[in-house]
Amino acid sequence: MATLILRRLLIAIPTLFLVSLFVFALQRALPGDPFLVIAGEERDPEVIARLREIYRMDDPIFVQFFAWLGQVVQGDFGRSLRTGEPVLGLILQKLPVTIQLATASILVAISIGIPIGILAARRKGTIVDYSASAVALWGLSIPNFWFGIMLILLVSVHLKWLPASGYESIFVHPWEAIQRLIMPAFVLGNGLAASLMRHTRSAMLEVLRSDYVRTARAKGLDEDTVMHRHALRNALVPIITLTTLLFGELLAGAVLTEQVFTIPGFGKLIVDAVFNRDYGVVQGVVLCTAIGFILMNLIADILYIVVNPRLRTG
Repeated sequence: MATLILRRLLIAIPTLFLVSLFVFALQRALPGDPFLVIAGEERDPEVIARLREIYRMDDPIFVQFFAWLGQVVQGDFGRSLRTGEPVLGLILQKLPVTIQLATASILVAISIGIPIGILAARRKGTIVDYSASAVALWGLSIPNFWFGIMLILLVSVHLKWLPASGYESIFVHPWEAIQRLIMPAFVLGNGLAASLMRHTRSAMLEVLRSDYVRTARAKGLDEDTVMHRHALRNALVPIITLTTLLFGELLAGAVLTEQVFTIPGFGKLIVDAVFNRDYGVVQGVVLCTAIGFILMNLIADILYIVVNPRLRTG
């Protein structure tokens, strides 16, 4: 296990370097000058020149990149061009918001998608299977922003059951936070559950055709034992892979859902930073997102070994 973690961490170093270099270079290739906006209406050339000197924008791009990378290694992500605030502070402010929403959404997706996928595989070719596939198609087809607006109109405006928007930390006001999380988590989890259901069904059907499942049934084991002890455990590897990737995507920010429900997470932060050419914030958020994906892949590798002991000798 320790060797696996060390190997993954060593692979992560060049991955993060390449991601950072690509994003850094791509941003500099975009048209527009953020300092024209920062300098104000007068746009004094001396002010612009001074700002470019402070942020080292006149240096060659590789000099700028390695200077920024050297700061990041020391824990300094730089400052926002727009507000002057430390980028790391902005990230630490928004990250708990996104983690809270992502965790709630993935729990909704797991609680809906995996049980329905197992049921559809168990009742293959029946009305249950076709109904589950129809629900999954609906979940994949409905745009999140439209579904979110419809939920707000129905649940908040007409029925007045839940708050329409906003965010509250679950560690400060737990009940209010749960109330505000229910709708956005269900909107995001709805689409993710559809993907999970389809992958769970496919993985279960493939495992159910294997020899060891036929042997278990031939021994006289009941169907519940065959499904959960033999089939599901061996079908979990692709399900774990998809779940961790979906969680990584949620950490990157669910832009439209956050906008609809006025949630101040990573999605809004990265969109505002891109439109404002706030280079430091974009680079910091992308780097943290890449770290999140790497951690999710590492967790997936560890879970593979937990659920499938045969991989421990691999």
